[in-house]
Amino acid sequence: MASFILKSFLLLLSIIFSASSFTTSSSTSLDSHTRSVCKSTPYPDVCFDSLKLSISINISPNIITYLLQSLQNALSEAGKLSNLLSTAGEASNLIEKQKGAIQDCKDLHQVTMSYLKRSVSRISGTSSSGAQKQKIDDAKAFLTAALTNKNTCLEGLDSASGPLKPVLVNSMISAYKHVSNSLSILSKNTGTSSSTTGTSNEGHGNRRLMMAMGPPKWLSRKDRRILQTSSSSMDEYDPSQVIWVATDGSGNFSTVTEAIDFAPNNSYDRTIIYIRQGVYEENVEIPSYKPNIVLLGDGSNATVIIGNRSVVDGWTTFRSATVAVSGEGFLARDITFENGAGPGKHQAVALRINADLAAVYRCTMNGYQDTLYVHSFRQFYRECDISGTIDFIFGNAAVVFQACSIISRMPIPGQFTVITAQSRDTPDEDSGISIQNCSIVATDELYSNSGNVKSYLGRPWRVYSRTVYIESFIDDFIVPAGWIEWSGDQGLDTLYYGEYENTGPGSKTGNRVTWPGYHIMDYYDASNFTVSEFITGDEWLDSTSFPYDDGI
Repeated sequence: MASFILKSFLLLLSIIFSASSFTTSSSTSLDSHTRSVCKSTPYPDVCFDSLKLSISINISPNIITYLLQSLQNALSEAGKLSNLLSTAGEASNLIEKQKGAIQDCKDLHQVTMSYLKRSVSRISGTSSSGAQKQKIDDAKAFLTAALTNKNTCLEGLDSASGPLKPVLVNSMISAYKHVSNSLSILSKNTGTSSSTTGTSNEGHGNRRLMMAMGPPKWLSRKDRRILQTSSSSMDEYDPSQVIWVATDGSGNFSTVTEAIDFAPNNSYDRTIIYIRQGVYEENVEIPSYKPNIVLLGDGSNATVIIGNRSVVDGWTTFRSATVAVSGEGFLARDITFENGAGPGKHQAVALRINADLAAVYRCTMNGYQDTLYVHSFRQFYRECDISGTIDFIFGNAAVVFQACSIISRMPIPGQFTVITAQSRDTPDEDSGISIQNCSIVATDELYSNSGNVKSYLGRPWRVYSRTVYIESFIDDFIVPAGWIEWSGDQGLDTLYYGEYENTGPGSKTGNRVTWPGYHIMDYYDASNFTVSEFITGDEWLDSTSFPYDDGI
């Protein structure tokens, strides 16, 4: 009997020891796997510390498990930041020196929270690899925009003061480390990583946008009729189909802002706002809860929206915009957006878009420094006129310009002109400026002074700046070097600047810059920056009725 008890006891010890060994081995294996996933992220230690405990209960986690947990960590930290932002500006805990800095942070972080949740929704619950990839493409666009939001907020807070500032900045940096890691995991481990030149070709033909809001995939008969109707035939539509704005009081409203306020919140359908000819002196904001707004005008020479906010007058660059769009699915046609602050007021934005799947057709954007702020998400511009002096097309959207006239203006004495300042911050971000089949020209005043004023195609606002000119006419006011540094050698080996099959006297590449990041592109490189590849335009531009070319 004693022998039997001893044998049973030894057997029990053996089982316990084996289980313990398995747990230790499994945990070690998971830690090793987690480290492997985390080592290529921007913040490996943050990644590993935040994932190892939550993942350890899963015996065989896949990359989606890691990605979802990283996003949940990002959401948790972003929630803490939201609580801090809710108290910002109270008493003297945070004092802004630029008008709108605190509100910029609150609005942008609210957008980030929404898109983090939508990223989780996109990635979880997919049943097939095809559907999974489709949703991952959207999540990458969302996370790239979230990182852009962080940078914009920190820029506004830079001049602020008060005891809350260091706490808020540290919380923001901490929260967005998880966002950056999530985007890195998404890009490097899901078969959708960006190449230096553009985007992977794998699976592009099968992409489908599955937006919770966004533009309707199919046009209603009413929308198609209105979007394809010329301005002279708009009178046939009654107020139940169109919201009318007119300065003389003959419309539903006399200001654009009143029409936006009247438009339904969170609408899945398009809201058509027709703005009669006239000059509308106002600053218009289309918030994130007003998606699918369509602004139609009587022509860019007839319908003008103009403001005069500027950084010199105390506004943030973000808040200086005459028309500011955060509602996704935004469309505009036949309107001029202008900032009349003047060349001496420095940053003064005419149109800012930080909205996904936005398209602008036959519009004019006039200003001087920082005219068009292509802030974030996926955007498209067709047959537009864009004028300015310094960095007058700037931001971190994934954006394509087609058949546009890009017009450099005479700057104030001592300044040069530069068309683009793209602000891609990490190699994982799917963003950049693609200028295709456009005309790069100057005003008569600048042409006559081109011997004294140097003009450039672009400069790198951030170190992974990405801008390409494809099949465009470039006139001879552009200097032979083509491009200019931002600060010393910042980003010159990590940026991507490319030119492909351009024409005109300013397109000669023999004396271009010799930076490691500058490229004379081939057909394959250039095709990565087309509508179909770069902004998944085949999946949503048909619903706008705006013309576009999908390839080279």
